[in-house]
Amino acid sequence: MRELAGTWKHHSGDFWGGFAAMLVALPASVAFGVSVYGAVAPHYAAFGALAGVLGAMALGLIAPTLGGTDRLISAPCAPAAAVLSAFAIEMVRQGISPGSIVLMLTVLGILTGIIQVLFGLTNIGRLIRYIPYPVVSGYLSGVGLIIISSQIPKLTGVDFEMTWLQVLLAPQLWDWRDIAIGLVTAITMALGGRFTKVVPATILGIAAGILAYAAIAVTDESLRQLDGNTLVIGELGTTGQGYLNLITDRWQDIGELKVAQIGGLVGSALTLAALLSIDTLKTCVVLDQLTRTRHDSNRELLAQGLGNIAAATIGGMPGAGTMGASMVNYSSGARTRISGVVEGVLTVITALLLGSFVAWIPVATLSGVLLVVGFRMIDTTPLRFLESRSTALDFTVVLAVVGVSLTVGLIAASAVGVILSIFLFLREQVGGTVIRRKSLVSERSSAWYRPEREMRILEEKGRSAPIIELQGSLFFGTAQQLYRALEPELQRADYLILDLRRVQSVDITAAHTLNVVGDVLAERKVPLLFANVSERLPNGRNLREFLELSGLDAGRPNVQYMPSLEAAIEWVESQLLGDVESVETHGETHDRPPLELHEIELFKGSKPDTLVDLEACLEKRSWKAGETIYQSGDTGSELMLIRKGQVKLVGAVGRSGAIKHIATLGRGDFIGGQAFLENRIRSSDAIATRDCDMYVLSVENYNLLAEDHKRIALVLMTKLARLLSIRLRHTNEELALLQDT
Repeated sequence: MRELAGTWKHHSGDFWGGFAAMLVALPASVAFGVSVYGAVAPHYAAFGALAGVLGAMALGLIAPTLGGTDRLISAPCAPAAAVLSAFAIEMVRQGISPGSIVLMLTVLGILTGIIQVLFGLTNIGRLIRYIPYPVVSGYLSGVGLIIISSQIPKLTGVDFEMTWLQVLLAPQLWDWRDIAIGLVTAITMALGGRFTKVVPATILGIAAGILAYAAIAVTDESLRQLDGNTLVIGELGTTGQGYLNLITDRWQDIGELKVAQIGGLVGSALTLAALLSIDTLKTCVVLDQLTRTRHDSNRELLAQGLGNIAAATIGGMPGAGTMGASMVNYSSGARTRISGVVEGVLTVITALLLGSFVAWIPVATLSGVLLVVGFRMIDTTPLRFLESRSTALDFTVVLAVVGVSLTVGLIAASAVGVILSIFLFLREQVGGTVIRRKSLVSERSSAWYRPEREMRILEEKGRSAPIIELQGSLFFGTAQQLYRALEPELQRADYLILDLRRVQSVDITAAHTLNVVGDVLAERKVPLLFANVSERLPNGRNLREFLELSGLDAGRPNVQYMPSLEAAIEWVESQLLGDVESVETHGETHDRPPLELHEIELFKGSKPDTLVDLEACLEKRSWKAGETIYQSGDTGSELMLIRKGQVKLVGAVGRSGAIKHIATLGRGDFIGGQAFLENRIRSSDAIATRDCDMYVLSVENYNLLAEDHKRIALVLMTKLARLLSIRLRHTNEELALLQDT
């Protein structure tokens, strides 16, 4: 019993929401059906009412079951009525028989559904994700204002074909009874949520409107009759009789249509499918905005397409996810897509069994409900955009969308909003900078630990090797800015490194600009190095392949592609130091003999005889290429002097624990200096990338040496501290550079 109560509590909002949505969607569906089939022939209006009911039923049952968008109500809608009415009128003008037109309307509905299914299967629905917030906000407010303006004539009881403005300017035509009923409904709905949560405010509003009508009817006998009573919905014109006959007769006659006639429907079906798809997805976007959820556009299009196929197959009107009914559903407490199924089921039950009850619901009551819904849809958040100049233009996008939606249409409003947002985006991109940082090789260093003498050379010569880190989108709007930023370096640089790690996209204009840069440098025989050129950008493009196709192929004498910025700096360092051999060998050949102790960088300048006692404390060890010398976390604290070979240090960096290349050391260098001084565990892995011979000094042997040869021990410690200090200072300078830009 408790579980049953919990289930009802969880889904009661779906029931009330579906019920309220049905009260809004069913009369509208009937009206849309009548408008379409009435254009075929006057006596087909009854079929139109039935088509509206069948369409609401099929869409209400299938679309929410398969679509998955919570709170979305699908039913015959205005875009479908407009396109199909125009189609029917044109067919009548061409002299086509009413029976054939009805058959063509059926086929047109089926083709529309099939095209929507194809939209979903080909992922066209994902384009809705790129609708900017100002467009969504403007669309939301525009729909709210359209709902309000469309209900003003109904609220005032004006039956003439007049616009809302004409109605407001003609108060002598107003019917106070409609106004009273509508205002009672709207006020009750607006305030109802403050007094009770058991019954949704929408239902309370409808009940209040019916009671207000009943109170007025006590003194007005004409309101107690249905015939000729314009204050109520009236007979729906649908009964169980003829449902089956309508469907079977239509499909018996479908063979009369020729293939050419069906082919001629494809254009109209494509137009209708696009309109219904946009209408549905825009409603989904608005629901996402209100409920902070995210729908699956492609799945929804697939479901809407199948719903329209089913609706047309049984003789119903095609439709879409409708804004008005969905907003009523949401306002009435619906939480899941079950509310859509409830609406579909109640549509059939109401049309068949409760048509006489629904007939007595006042038109002004439904207008009052929709007025409150319309006011609640108006998004006032963009008013804050006016507080700053930087967002004022975004507010103009919202105004443009609202303005076009009121004067032209919602589809045109969406298009205008997207176009304006694109222009604003281009403005931001052009106004930003594509240069993230400029630095010099003299200010940066590669992963190689260089001897002090070499570092001094690089500090001098590295000023002629600029490093330019690019960022963002390189396209026609920023190509000129890119060239102006690079132009000063084209005449004075001896090497130019372009780091593309933070580049998001490159178009052909920007690629051509980079090609021009390469040509100018080639005339001076200046190498152009591209670092971090991604083979898969966020847009899926292979950047390196694209640049090479644009003329910047690696076969050009002055163009090189480097896997990382460190590798590019390392290559330039080797050139500046006069080392023309492979960077990977760090200037050494395999047949060079191991260094003696006095040739190690740490002891350069020391007399060989002063190092005899120290050498006696050292252990000679060797490692093959690929072997691990030590690992992070090891407790060893030996100082290792590289006599021959090459060692790479790698370790975990940051919270992610990603393994990064920390440094590369070669012949004459040392590793393990910090662990030796601090007597702590290793902080990185050391891997021999070439066969290595080393001198190894343990802390224990050093302590023994210090007892008998304090001078030698002091010299060792002083020089070790000095080299570590130089490295630390250089690292601090690099960090300061990176933080400053």
